[in-house]
Amino acid sequence: MNDHPAEVFPWFALRVWSHHEKSVAAQLEAKEFKVFLPLYSSKRRWADRWKTLHLPLFPGYVFCQFDAARRTRVLATSGLIEIVRFGSELAPIKTIEIEAIQRIVDSPLAVTPYPRMAAGERVAISGGPLNGLEGTLMEVRRGLRLVVSVEMLQRSVLVEIDREWVIPCEQRKNASSKPLLYGASEVA
Repeated sequence: MNDHPAEVFPWFALRVWSHHEKSVAAQLEAKEFKVFLPLYSSKRRWADRWKTLHLPLFPGYVFCQFDAARRTRVLATSGLIEIVRFGSELAPIKTIEIEAIQRIVDSPLAVTPYPRMAAGERVAISGGPLNGLEGTLMEVRRGLRLVVSVEMLQRSVLVEIDREWVIPCEQRKNASSKPLLYGASEVA
């Protein structure tokens, strides 16, 4: 009988091929690793009906707890690209962060992925009457406001927009030329 408590290994983020998150998680669970694949529900309209899909909250990633010195079995998983690292060292994730995500996913609250946006980042409007316009995120707080400038006149207009309309420019699928907005700011 073992008198020592079970050793707790750190969590790591595994980068996986697009749309392979569930497959990688299932393979790792079959190898008896502790795996966490946070999912959220999303209703999607198909040609003839609405369907609820369970999609990864962090597309392209699966979380796994293992001994870094014995990572060979993890790396031998089909669909896995790499273990996230800083330089040559594996980058463990704080247990408290994993636990926070687990609590959120297990709660009855609605959860969806939200792109991390930082001040100075180029953003695009992907909905509403300003769909297709681009701007720069100036400040991140609670309410979202977009500033549109006419440089030649040195005048600007402030408009309130829905937070769900704003996405980072690199996520835009349509790279065609659009009118530019010169500032977006979120204010209290």
